[in-house]
Amino acid sequence: MSFQEIDLKKKKLDQARPLPIHSVKSLLNHVLIDWTYNSNAIEGNTLTISETKVVLEGMTIGGKTMREHLEVINHRDAIDFLEDIVQKHERLTEWTIKSIHRLVLKGIQDDNAGVYRKENVLIGGASHRPPDHVIVQELMEQFVSKVENEWSTCHPVERAAKVHAEFVKIHPFIDGNGRTSRLLMNYELMKAGFPPAVIKATDRARYYDALDHAHTTGDDEPFIQLVSNSVNESLDLWLSVI
Repeated sequence: MSFQEIDLKKKKLDQARPLPIHSVKSLLNHVLIDWTYNSNAIEGNTLTISETKVVLEGMTIGGKTMREHLEVINHRDAIDFLEDIVQKHERLTEWTIKSIHRLVLKGIQDDNAGVYRKENVLIGGASHRPPDHVIVQELMEQFVSKVENEWSTCHPVERAAKVHAEFVKIHPFIDGNGRTSRLLMNYELMKAGFPPAVIKATDRARYYDALDHAHTTGDDEPFIQLVSNSVNESLDLWLSVI
């Protein structure tokens, strides 16, 4: 999927705005459930999409852990926070990143929520080894600078993919990096006027392979293409209500 094709679809969507109120409401609810389910499922949450919907409605699922319930609730709260800062046109800062992560791990690992890791970690199944914890602070400062400067002229989809990939490469937190990276990816897309893109749990293996390839070879094209495909699917969904 080329950026030109994506831009044409976005232009068509922009020209149709404002979209019908009830259509937008149903789309946002669909995206909330789909995004929350898939992002959590990628990380091993066993709630089904219908169970995720029930939890978002305030009910509990028998036989499921408290953590799995909290992951759903926390992800919804993080999306709410994301929408708020997008509307306020806030730029990406370390405070923003830590605030998102704090919401992701709220009630799950409060001691580590919004706190850069102080020990070294490995990513299961990946060839890439995250950097030593002693340089995480420095790398995150460089990361924010890249987003604001070096990547500012990139196409929004390319920038969103780079933000996601680089963040996971640094792996700044003990836990919750995957969910936070996908939230940051959509933060960049939403700031540029794109609807959120959902990376599907069914694409988990290809998603992890593309990330590891980018981290070990420096070639992020396969990952950018994967994100582009997700953006394209999202645009098609929103255009379907016109």
